[in-house]
Amino acid sequence: MTSTSLHSIPHLSPNSSNPPSSGRGRGWAALCLSFLLCSVMAVAGTPFTIVLDAGHGGKDPGALGKRGSEKNINLSVALAVGRLVEQNMPAIKVIYTRKTDVFVELNERAAIANRAKADLFVSIHTNAVAGNAAARGSETYTLGMHRAADNLAVAQRENEVIMLENDYEQRYEGFDPREAESYIIFELIQDVNMAQSARLATMVQRQLLSAGRPDKGVHQAGFLVLRATSMPSCLVELGYITTPTEESYLLSDAGVSQLAQGIYQAIKSYYESQQ
Repeated sequence: MTSTSLHSIPHLSPNSSNPPSSGRGRGWAALCLSFLLCSVMAVAGTPFTIVLDAGHGGKDPGALGKRGSEKNINLSVALAVGRLVEQNMPAIKVIYTRKTDVFVELNERAAIANRAKADLFVSIHTNAVAGNAAARGSETYTLGMHRAADNLAVAQRENEVIMLENDYEQRYEGFDPREAESYIIFELIQDVNMAQSARLATMVQRQLLSAGRPDKGVHQAGFLVLRATSMPSCLVELGYITTPTEESYLLSDAGVSQLAQGIYQAIKSYYESQQ
Protein backbone atom coordinates (compact mmCIF):
# COMPACT_ATOMS: atom_id res chain seq x y z
CA MET A 1 0.00 0.00 0.00
CA THR A 2 1.05 3.57 -0.50
CA SER A 3 0.47 6.58 1.69
CA THR A 4 0.67 10.30 1.18
CA SER A 5 3.72 11.94 2.75
CA LEU A 6 3.13 15.02 4.84
CA HIS A 7 6.03 16.56 2.94
CA SER A 8 3.96 16.45 -0.24
CA ILE A 9 1.41 18.92 1.20
CA PRO A 10 2.20 22.52 0.12
CA HIS A 11 3.08 24.88 2.96
CA LEU A 12 3.90 28.49 3.46
CA SER A 13 7.12 29.57 5.08
CA PRO A 14 6.69 31.44 8.39
CA ASN A 15 9.17 33.98 7.01
CA SER A 16 7.08 34.72 3.95
CA SER A 17 6.97 38.46 3.15
CA ASN A 18 3.29 38.17 2.17
CA PRO A 19 1.57 36.18 4.91
CA PRO A 20 -2.08 35.38 4.27
CA SER A 21 -4.83 37.16 6.13
CA SER A 22 -6.21 35.40 9.18
CA GLY A 23 -9.33 34.42 7.20
CA ARG A 24 -7.31 33.02 4.33
CA GLY A 25 -4.98 31.32 6.86
CA ARG A 26 -7.87 29.57 8.52
CA GLY A 27 -9.21 28.56 5.11
CA TRP A 28 -5.81 27.20 4.08
CA ALA A 29 -5.48 25.26 7.33
CA ALA A 30 -8.95 23.80 6.86
CA LEU A 31 -8.08 22.83 3.29
CA CYS A 32 -4.86 21.12 4.40
CA LEU A 33 -6.67 19.30 7.20
CA SER A 34 -9.36 18.15 4.79
CA PHE A 35 -6.73 16.94 2.32
CA LEU A 36 -4.87 15.06 5.05
CA LEU A 37 -8.03 13.40 6.36
CA CYS A 38 -9.06 12.34 2.85
CA SER A 39 -5.60 10.87 2.28
CA VAL A 40 -5.74 8.90 5.53
CA MET A 41 -9.25 7.66 4.73
CA ALA A 42 -8.17 6.58 1.26
CA VAL A 43 -5.26 4.60 2.65
CA ALA A 44 -7.43 3.13 5.40
CA GLY A 45 -9.99 2.12 2.79
CA THR A 46 -7.43 0.26 0.70
CA PRO A 47 -7.71 -3.47 1.37
CA PHE A 48 -4.70 -5.44 2.47
CA THR A 49 -3.79 -7.34 -0.69
CA ILE A 50 -1.88 -10.57 -1.14
CA VAL A 51 -0.76 -12.17 -4.39
CA LEU A 52 -0.55 -15.96 -4.51
CA ASP A 53 1.76 -17.17 -7.24
CA ALA A 54 1.40 -20.81 -8.30
CA GLY A 55 4.78 -21.49 -9.92
CA HIS A 56 5.13 -22.85 -13.47
CA GLY A 57 2.05 -23.80 -15.54
CA GLY A 58 0.97 -24.47 -19.10
CA LYS A 59 3.88 -25.53 -21.30
CA ASP A 60 6.17 -25.40 -18.25
CA PRO A 61 5.46 -28.42 -16.00
CA GLY A 62 8.19 -27.61 -13.49
CA ALA A 63 9.70 -30.56 -11.66
CA LEU A 64 8.32 -33.99 -12.50
CA GLY A 65 7.69 -36.98 -10.28
CA LYS A 66 6.59 -40.46 -11.22
CA ARG A 67 2.92 -39.60 -10.87
CA GLY A 68 2.54 -35.87 -10.97
CA SER A 69 3.96 -32.51 -11.98
CA GLU A 70 5.01 -29.51 -9.96
CA LYS A 71 2.71 -27.11 -11.78
CA ASN A 72 -0.41 -28.94 -10.63
CA ILE A 73 0.72 -29.29 -7.02
CA ASN A 74 1.59 -25.59 -6.86
CA LEU A 75 -1.80 -24.62 -8.24
CA SER A 76 -3.73 -26.91 -5.89
CA VAL A 77 -2.02 -25.45 -2.84
CA ALA A 78 -2.27 -21.82 -4.04
CA LEU A 79 -6.00 -22.15 -4.66
CA ALA A 80 -6.50 -23.83 -1.28
CA VAL A 81 -4.60 -21.03 0.48
CA GLY A 82 -6.71 -18.45 -1.34
CA ARG A 83 -9.95 -20.14 -0.34
CA LEU A 84 -8.93 -20.16 3.32
CA VAL A 85 -8.10 -16.45 3.22
CA GLU A 86 -11.28 -15.53 1.36
CA GLN A 87 -13.49 -17.57 3.70
CA ASN A 88 -11.91 -16.48 6.97
CA MET A 89 -10.41 -13.06 6.34
CA PRO A 90 -12.80 -11.00 4.18
CA ALA A 91 -10.77 -7.85 4.85
CA ILE A 92 -7.95 -9.26 2.71
CA LYS A 93 -8.05 -9.10 -1.07
CA VAL A 94 -6.60 -12.16 -2.80
CA ILE A 95 -5.08 -12.01 -6.30
CA TYR A 96 -3.74 -15.04 -8.16
CA THR A 97 -1.08 -14.95 -10.86
CA ARG A 98 -2.90 -17.93 -12.36
CA LYS A 99 -6.00 -19.95 -11.44
CA THR A 100 -5.75 -22.44 -14.27
CA ASP A 101 -3.08 -24.41 -16.12
CA VAL A 102 -1.59 -21.52 -18.11
CA PHE A 103 1.95 -20.29 -18.69
CA VAL A 104 2.75 -16.93 -17.07
CA GLU A 105 6.14 -15.32 -17.64
CA LEU A 106 8.25 -14.59 -14.57
CA ASN A 107 8.33 -10.83 -15.04
CA GLU A 108 4.54 -10.77 -15.51
CA ARG A 109 4.04 -12.56 -12.19
CA ALA A 110 5.87 -9.77 -10.39
CA ALA A 111 4.12 -7.14 -12.51
CA ILE A 112 0.70 -8.46 -11.43
CA ALA A 113 1.67 -7.88 -7.81
CA ASN A 114 3.18 -4.46 -8.49
CA ARG A 115 0.17 -3.23 -10.48
CA ALA A 116 -2.11 -4.30 -7.63
CA LYS A 117 0.10 -2.48 -5.10
CA ALA A 118 0.02 -5.71 -3.12
CA ASP A 119 1.16 -5.95 0.48
CA LEU A 120 2.48 -9.52 0.24
CA PHE A 121 3.67 -11.82 -2.54
CA VAL A 122 3.92 -15.57 -1.88
CA SER A 123 5.29 -17.79 -4.65
CA ILE A 124 4.50 -21.49 -4.24
CA HIS A 125 6.78 -24.19 -5.68
CA THR A 126 7.75 -27.85 -5.33
CA ASN A 127 11.33 -29.03 -4.92
CA ALA A 128 13.30 -31.80 -6.65
CA VAL A 129 16.68 -33.50 -6.47
CA ALA A 130 18.56 -35.19 -9.28
CA GLY A 131 19.21 -38.89 -9.55
CA ASN A 132 17.97 -41.36 -6.98
CA ALA A 133 18.71 -39.14 -3.99
CA ALA A 134 15.90 -38.93 -1.45
CA ALA A 135 15.05 -35.70 0.32
CA ARG A 136 12.17 -34.59 2.51
CA GLY A 137 10.88 -31.37 3.96
CA SER A 138 9.76 -27.82 3.26
CA GLU A 139 11.90 -24.71 2.97
CA THR A 140 11.21 -21.04 2.43
CA TYR A 141 13.31 -18.50 0.54
CA THR A 142 13.68 -14.74 0.40
CA LEU A 143 15.57 -12.75 -2.20
CA GLY A 144 19.31 -12.55 -1.67
CA MET A 145 22.66 -13.96 -2.56
CA HIS A 146 22.86 -17.73 -2.24
CA ARG A 147 25.32 -18.74 0.46
CA ALA A 148 25.46 -22.43 -0.40
CA ALA A 149 25.62 -24.52 -3.55
CA ASP A 150 22.29 -26.13 -2.70
CA ASN A 151 20.57 -22.73 -2.63
CA LEU A 152 22.06 -21.85 -6.01
CA ALA A 153 20.85 -25.13 -7.49
CA VAL A 154 17.28 -24.47 -6.35
CA ALA A 155 17.32 -20.93 -7.78
CA GLN A 156 18.81 -22.12 -11.07
CA ARG A 157 16.14 -24.75 -11.51
CA GLU A 158 13.28 -22.34 -10.79
CA ASN A 159 14.78 -19.58 -12.96
CA GLU A 160 15.27 -21.83 -16.00
CA VAL A 161 11.62 -21.26 -16.86
CA ILE A 162 12.61 -17.99 -18.56
CA MET A 163 14.21 -20.02 -21.35
CA LEU A 164 10.68 -20.91 -22.47
CA GLU A 165 9.95 -17.23 -23.03
CA ASN A 166 10.56 -15.44 -26.32
CA ASP A 167 13.56 -13.09 -26.36
CA TYR A 168 14.42 -13.85 -22.75
CA GLU A 169 18.02 -12.67 -23.26
CA GLN A 170 16.80 -9.14 -24.01
CA ARG A 171 13.94 -9.17 -21.50
CA TYR A 172 16.18 -10.20 -18.62
CA GLU A 173 19.18 -8.18 -19.80
CA GLY A 174 21.50 -11.08 -20.58
CA PHE A 175 20.74 -13.04 -17.42
CA ASP A 176 21.54 -16.74 -17.96
CA PRO A 177 19.93 -18.91 -15.26
CA ARG A 178 22.47 -21.69 -15.89
CA GLU A 179 25.56 -19.55 -15.22
CA ALA A 180 26.66 -18.94 -11.64
CA GLU A 181 28.21 -15.64 -12.71
CA SER A 182 24.77 -14.24 -13.52
CA TYR A 183 23.84 -14.42 -9.85
CA ILE A 184 26.47 -11.87 -8.79
CA ILE A 185 23.79 -9.20 -9.32
CA PHE A 186 21.93 -10.46 -6.28
CA GLU A 187 24.90 -9.54 -4.09
CA LEU A 188 24.32 -5.91 -5.09
CA ILE A 189 20.58 -5.79 -4.53
CA GLN A 190 19.54 -3.89 -1.42
CA ASP A 191 15.97 -5.04 -0.97
CA VAL A 192 14.09 -2.43 1.05
CA ASN A 193 11.65 -5.14 2.07
CA MET A 194 14.32 -7.62 3.15
CA ALA A 195 13.53 -7.52 6.88
CA GLN A 196 9.79 -7.91 6.36
CA SER A 197 10.34 -10.64 3.77
CA ALA A 198 12.54 -12.56 6.21
CA ARG A 199 9.87 -12.16 8.88
CA LEU A 200 7.19 -13.51 6.53
CA ALA A 201 9.38 -16.42 5.46
CA THR A 202 10.10 -17.31 9.08
CA MET A 203 6.37 -17.31 9.85
CA VAL A 204 5.66 -19.58 6.88
CA GLN A 205 8.42 -21.99 7.83
CA ARG A 206 7.31 -22.09 11.46
CA GLN A 207 3.74 -22.93 10.45
CA LEU A 208 4.83 -25.66 8.04
CA LEU A 209 6.93 -27.13 10.82
CA SER A 210 3.89 -27.07 13.11
CA ALA A 211 1.97 -28.96 10.42
CA GLY A 212 4.49 -31.77 10.72
CA ARG A 213 6.76 -30.99 7.81
CA PRO A 214 10.49 -31.72 8.18
CA ASP A 215 12.24 -28.38 8.58
CA LYS A 216 14.65 -27.44 5.77
CA GLY A 217 14.96 -23.89 7.04
CA VAL A 218 14.77 -20.32 5.74
CA HIS A 219 17.32 -19.30 3.10
CA GLN A 220 18.27 -16.57 0.66
CA ALA A 221 18.76 -17.16 -3.05
CA GLY A 222 18.54 -15.32 -6.36
CA PHE A 223 14.99 -15.93 -7.58
CA LEU A 224 14.04 -13.73 -10.52
CA VAL A 225 10.36 -13.80 -9.60
CA LEU A 226 11.19 -12.14 -6.27
CA ARG A 227 13.68 -9.64 -7.67
CA ALA A 228 11.07 -7.49 -9.40
CA THR A 229 8.44 -7.37 -6.66
CA SER A 230 8.06 -4.15 -4.68
CA MET A 231 6.58 -5.64 -1.50
CA PRO A 232 7.58 -8.20 1.14
CA SER A 233 7.78 -11.55 -0.61
CA CYS A 234 8.89 -15.13 -0.20
CA LEU A 235 9.08 -18.36 -2.17
CA VAL A 236 7.95 -21.62 -0.58
CA GLU A 237 9.29 -25.02 -1.63
CA LEU A 238 6.56 -27.36 -0.38
CA GLY A 239 8.41 -30.66 -0.62
CA TYR A 240 10.27 -33.02 -2.94
CA ILE A 241 8.28 -34.44 -5.83
CA THR A 242 11.21 -36.71 -6.72
CA THR A 243 10.94 -38.59 -3.40
CA PRO A 244 8.08 -41.14 -3.71
CA THR A 245 6.73 -40.70 -0.19
CA GLU A 246 6.90 -36.93 -0.52
CA GLU A 247 5.18 -37.03 -3.90
CA SER A 248 2.34 -39.11 -2.46
CA TYR A 249 1.93 -36.55 0.32
CA LEU A 250 2.03 -33.59 -2.08
CA LEU A 251 -0.61 -35.17 -4.32
CA SER A 252 -2.95 -36.14 -1.47
CA ASP A 253 -5.91 -34.08 -0.30
CA ALA A 254 -4.53 -34.23 3.24
CA GLY A 255 -1.14 -32.96 2.13
CA VAL A 256 -2.60 -30.08 0.13
CA SER A 257 -4.84 -29.15 3.06
CA GLN A 258 -2.00 -29.20 5.62
CA LEU A 259 0.35 -27.19 3.44
CA ALA A 260 -2.34 -24.64 2.58
CA GLN A 261 -3.31 -24.32 6.24
CA GLY A 262 0.30 -23.64 7.20
CA ILE A 263 0.75 -20.89 4.61
CA TYR A 264 -2.64 -19.42 5.49
CA GLN A 265 -1.79 -19.28 9.19
CA ALA A 266 1.47 -17.48 8.38
CA ILE A 267 -0.38 -14.91 6.25
CA LYS A 268 -2.92 -14.45 9.05
CA SER A 269 -0.17 -13.93 11.64
CA TYR A 270 1.66 -11.45 9.42
CA TYR A 271 -1.52 -9.50 8.68
CA GLU A 272 -2.53 -9.32 12.34
CA SER A 273 0.93 -8.10 13.29
CA GLN A 274 0.56 -5.19 10.87
CA GLN A 275 -2.75 -3.97 12.26
